[in-house]
Amino acid sequence: MATHADSGGIPGTPGTPRVLRAMNDRAALDLLAAHGPLTRTRLSELTGLSKPTASQLLGRLEEMGLVRARSKVRGKPGPSALLYEIEPSAAHVAALSADPHGISAAVADITGTVVGRARVEAASVPEDVPHRTARLVEEAVGGALRQAAPAAREPHTTVIGTPGAIDPRTGELRYAPHLPGWHSRTLRAELAEVLGTTVTIDNDVNLAAVAEQHEGAAQDHDNFALVWVDDGTGAAVVVDGTLLRGATGGAGEIGYMPLPGAPLARGGPGAYAAEDGGGGFQSLVSVAAVRALAGGKPLADALADPQVRAEVARRLASGIAAVVAVVDPELVVLSGAVPRTGGEELRALVERELTGLALPRPLLRLSEVEDDPILSGALLSALAQARNEVFDTA
Repeated sequence: MATHADSGGIPGTPGTPRVLRAMNDRAALDLLAAHGPLTRTRLSELTGLSKPTASQLLGRLEEMGLVRARSKVRGKPGPSALLYEIEPSAAHVAALSADPHGISAAVADITGTVVGRARVEAASVPEDVPHRTARLVEEAVGGALRQAAPAAREPHTTVIGTPGAIDPRTGELRYAPHLPGWHSRTLRAELAEVLGTTVTIDNDVNLAAVAEQHEGAAQDHDNFALVWVDDGTGAAVVVDGTLLRGATGGAGEIGYMPLPGAPLARGGPGAYAAEDGGGGFQSLVSVAAVRALAGGKPLADALADPQVRAEVARRLASGIAAVVAVVDPELVVLSGAVPRTGGEELRALVERELTGLALPRPLLRLSEVEDDPILSGALLSALAQARNEVFDTA
């Protein structure tokens, strides 16, 4: 519940009217972002503010360009009431997903509405071009902005999802040797310079888990693991609602995990090539591994074979059992091309295999994020960061 406040006070001092007013502003903005257009009366009910105070708050936010009166509610007795909503143009954000083949980008307004998308293939910029990665990112964001024109502003915040993870101690990308252009210690500074925004680079599977937690299969769970099985293999672990990142940012790199029947991924990250899996869990369950089981057939044809599907389920269950034994999640979400293609038949087989391997036994669900989970997670992360600044009226 928000706290009543009048104008005045010393900025930054807890309990002063100005700070309390800013808290009320943020509470109202968060409600409008979550619920959409609200009347003054409804906003007053949700915040606990009096109607006169709510009116003053909305007037103040309108003057600041954060809120607009969109339309009127009609068809009810009495005078029609204005609806208030977040001003979409108050800020824009950019979300990107990088892979060895290129970069996908989306630009959204501060309400979360996507207004532009673009895809740039890695081959569009020659490998010998200086600052090639920054050029690719700039081209991808620029393409999304051009599609959104003329409504979109330059992004306030940019979040990029990549395989591997940024080491918080060094700023370097680890566990992603197949993205050589992303390993510069100065990359974030280069990206911030070409984009003119704050830039965050995060692990792609962690971002997929953010999407699953907010709009997918894990919405009702604070303790879960997302197992991503695609060209690459990884996991994201959420404990008490918070992503577990690890000392070097590499928590969840289960593609390296040694399992019976898999060659060891020796020699560190450099031995872990995306094309062949290198060793460990990924070499058993990645798209390439599943296709190899079926003699090189396309993934959908491979998983349509009952024998291949059963073997993939057995392999997946072995890896998931190791994750369950360590972190004890209440839910495991399967995501990526292999679970998506195998569908419910594969999920049921994995669950059956897992029943005999793992104690405790978590729920097992397929991803419910309809759009690209990595891009969706990057967008949610960018919106959260931007709103923390844009919605701060102190």
